[in-house]
Amino acid sequence: MINIVIDTIGGDNGAAFTVKGAVEGTKKYENVKIFLVGHENEIRDYLKEYEYDRERIEVVNATEEISPNESPVNAVRQKKDSSLVVGLTLVKDGKADAFISAGSTGAILAGGQFIVGRAKGVKRTPLAHLLPTSAEPALLLDCGANVDVKPEVLLQFAEMGSIYMESVCGIKNPRVALANIGTEEEKGNAQIKATYPLLKESNIINFTGYIESRAIPYGKADVIVADGFVGNTIIKLYEGLSKMLLKELKSAFLSSFKSKLGAMLIKSSMKNTLKRFDASDQGGAPLLGLKGLVVKIHGNSKEGEVISSIRQCVNFVENDVNGKIIKGFEDYEEK
Repeated sequence: MINIVIDTIGGDNGAAFTVKGAVEGTKKYENVKIFLVGHENEIRDYLKEYEYDRERIEVVNATEEISPNESPVNAVRQKKDSSLVVGLTLVKDGKADAFISAGSTGAILAGGQFIVGRAKGVKRTPLAHLLPTSAEPALLLDCGANVDVKPEVLLQFAEMGSIYMESVCGIKNPRVALANIGTEEEKGNAQIKATYPLLKESNIINFTGYIESRAIPYGKADVIVADGFVGNTIIKLYEGLSKMLLKELKSAFLSSFKSKLGAMLIKSSMKNTLKRFDASDQGGAPLLGLKGLVVKIHGNSKEGEVISSIRQCVNFVENDVNGKIIKGFEDYEEK
């Protein structure tokens, strides 16, 4: 049985969608047990609305909440009975395999580091996110956990990303590219120029060179490496542009009788196409390089993203991604 903790307090939409996603997740994945952490009475009230296997959903009470406006480090240290700290402690103590939260990104990062802990040899733990492309999804890391990093850290990101894509997504020898402002080897800032030879000389990854942001949606790489500043900028633009295009398409389809008729004719094929570009269907962003699995989902997540994240955790655990990262990094010396 794979044990997954879900934080019901952190998200913008409250516990209702989280509880619904957990119930649907246990129905979809029979080898999963869910620990719902948060205000016990509220969780139980929502659970009354569903039929579910009571052996596979357990409620864990937590009385405190960490808000996005608090200092992440201080909040994690001081609020010991927050849903985030209680949930991460279950992972640390080996009672759970994974933790999912839509709460404060800073607090999740701090809690992952201080409570679950980094794997030996890992210098920094990146947030990794699957991006939809016209081909297979591509993994972008870092998405915001580490704004300033050294070239050797970016090399580790590339190695962790390769392990993830091969183990979870089944992509053999995944293509690794370094995000840059051009594809020529001499382009880029000092950090990028110093990173390029490290990736090029590595015999662990399949490095294909630089990638420009405009090439990412076309599936030109399986793993895209960037520092947290660049990666977060890419993913935020990606998400904003996707929502804008979807809104404009809907507006165009509803603009006239002819367009409505055309929309009806292509509805099924368009629905399948748009589903591929639905961020909620990709799951959350795992914090790679920890001793246990921690997954950050969007603050406005609904049950769909919760279910997708449960699937993501199942794949992660079944393929022993953490074990492979730990084994691959055990020879690194901490500096």
